[in-house]
Amino acid sequence: MMRSDPRALQLNEQGQLKHFLTLDGLSKDILTEILDRAESFLSMGEQSVKKVPLLRGKTVVNLFFENSTRTRTTFELAAKRLSADVINLNIATSATSKGESLLDTLQNLEAMQSDMFVVRHQDSGAPHFIAENCTPNVAIINAGDGRHAHPTQAMLDMLTIRRHKGQFEGLKVAIVGDILHSRVARSELHALKTLGVDDIRLVGPKTLVPEYFRDMGATICHDLKVGLDDVDVVVMLRLQKERMAGALLPSESEFYRLYGLTEETLAWAKPDAIVMHPGPINRGVEISSEVADSDRAVILDQVTNGIAVRMAVMSMAMSGQMQEQQTTGDEG
Repeated sequence: MMRSDPRALQLNEQGQLKHFLTLDGLSKDILTEILDRAESFLSMGEQSVKKVPLLRGKTVVNLFFENSTRTRTTFELAAKRLSADVINLNIATSATSKGESLLDTLQNLEAMQSDMFVVRHQDSGAPHFIAENCTPNVAIINAGDGRHAHPTQAMLDMLTIRRHKGQFEGLKVAIVGDILHSRVARSELHALKTLGVDDIRLVGPKTLVPEYFRDMGATICHDLKVGLDDVDVVVMLRLQKERMAGALLPSESEFYRLYGLTEETLAWAKPDAIVMHPGPINRGVEISSEVADSDRAVILDQVTNGIAVRMAVMSMAMSGQMQEQQTTGDEG
């Protein structure tokens, strides 16, 4: 499904974001701009009127082929805070489940003069395919595709890390769990490397942490104690039961015994290490309730930061699309 270079596809001629498909290839400047803009939106949550007019008159379609209440809800809130009109398309009951192709669905949505599609799909590369094939001037935001990427989740995690740790240089970060099936882990790896983190450890059993991640600049650890030793940030991944085929794990209880984050295992990290999780949490499988509910866990901060990051990405992509339209119009 992947054909053209997503890096070229994502930026307009001025180097501004016009789609947000992957973090692979995006510059440190763009990632920092997303974080800075998100930071400015965070203060809005404390105001009585939580809206800005940046997407007024624009229509945003949440196109979720794969369920995710939390991600869809935060995108919807983000769009509404930007004053956009929002359509939530229930794919399970739509024509795509009756044999209508993805392109047919897109053409129908484009006929409604949509300005932005927020796409979540079980197939890797689907948002990229849509960006290549949809009408020009429609911004495509990847809300998670297959095992490939989940760029807004990675960026809300980067914002959470920056707000708690101040900077990225010199940090030690451990990502623990089902790396093999995790689009979050792949996107976080790109983001952390781009923002200046050199010590990134991917921790889990051999069946779930492939060796090829070394080529992406990560250290692979199959021993939790080695992986957590002296780290500043611990990112626990959800055990992706629905994406697993074959006997990759003996049992959930065995995984928890070897790789679960408890008060005892967290003691191997730095005393001020923060604990993150993209949610939803499987308590007693990846993480104990004591840790998940402790002051060390910043999981609810991640949710709050997610709205601000999605506002930042949507406003930047729409601005980039409008700039491209203006440039094209000037040339015409």
